[in-house]
Amino acid sequence: MRRAILITLLVVAVGGAAVAQEVKKVPAKYTSPSSGAEMYKAYCASCHGADGKGGGPASTALKTKAADLTLLAKKNGGKFPFEHVAQLVVGEGMVSAHGNKEMPVWGPAFLAMDQRSRSVVMLRAKNLTQHIADIQAK
Repeated sequence: MRRAILITLLVVAVGGAAVAQEVKKVPAKYTSPSSGAEMYKAYCASCHGADGKGGGPASTALKTKAADLTLLAKKNGGKFPFEHVAQLVVGEGMVSAHGNKEMPVWGPAFLAMDQRSRSVVMLRAKNLTQHIADIQAK
């Protein structure tokens, strides 16, 4: 039986002038491994924002501010760090906001989602990383 895959989302309820924030865990939506944009919207935009600048609705619940993904190339001498980003996507790198190497975010989720197919996980990582490369600030 496939384990439930959970992602954390920030639910904002507006009642009058008060805004209450609650972190809610929901099953991760299955997306096409070939669509970086679809994966980004489903898995990344809640923290990094639809535009990749770090202002997603769940970003206020993070201990560390979500990275502005549109500046990765600029911060790397004008060259997008494709391999490094792909490693972070599957949990082979360390980013404090994503947990440590023992608790990566997307590698295990993608493995469970794609019936333990490492090649599909790598396809997901490649296409998601390409989408992030495509949204770099010009």
